[in-house]
Amino acid sequence: MKLTIIEVGKVPDPLKDRFDPYTAMFQEMFASTGHGFDYDAVRVLDGETLPDPAALEGIAITGSSAGVYEDHAWLPPLREFIRKAYSAGTPMLGICFGHQVMADALGGDVRKSEKGWGLGRHSYRVVNRPDFFSSAPDSINVVCSHQDQVIVPPKEAQVILASEFTPNAGLHYANGAALSFQPHPEFDDVYGTALVELRRGRAEDAVIEKALGSFTTASDSARIRDSIAQFMLGAHARR
Repeated sequence: MKLTIIEVGKVPDPLKDRFDPYTAMFQEMFASTGHGFDYDAVRVLDGETLPDPAALEGIAITGSSAGVYEDHAWLPPLREFIRKAYSAGTPMLGICFGHQVMADALGGDVRKSEKGWGLGRHSYRVVNRPDFFSSAPDSINVVCSHQDQVIVPPKEAQVILASEFTPNAGLHYANGAALSFQPHPEFDDVYGTALVELRRGRAEDAVIEKALGSFTTASDSARIRDSIAQFMLGAHARR
């Protein structure tokens, strides 16, 4: 199965010499599951044109520092791309900004949360278990880094992950081919820690210290990665 990674964000400038770009992080995430994925990439911020989503085998939309409510020339075409992909039943994954822009394009409400920064390893309750998530434990611990949130999910979306801080942290859509998560299973702890340190002066000191301490909690990113791979392969097989 070939995954087309829609890269809509870049590693922050202070970190770009130490870490791979987001496209490479997504490739590593899927490769770590042991399934035989192939990859293509569309680097939207570099001016690359979005393809016809109906002709693709699978789509993965990365995180970004952008907000869905901001005025970027690439956002309206991306929303239309998402809607066409959804209508075509093309398997589609969104992470962080990808999660938010999928919800925005499909009728949800996304805003900067009054709760402030979500940083470090957060714990999320598994509140629904579609087939690909059937063996998930009661809670899952994954790195996050965001201020924006899906406040109201689209009518087509079922919440599968939730927390008090992020009530709509994981969404599974009614067409059976769209899935998104607010946290970052593609991030390792070294990058997650670097992002927390980068927020000093922007997030409150107490939030920073709590986030740094959260990395002592064991990660469930591998479990999320496997569930994502199962979902994408299953959606592809049913298409």
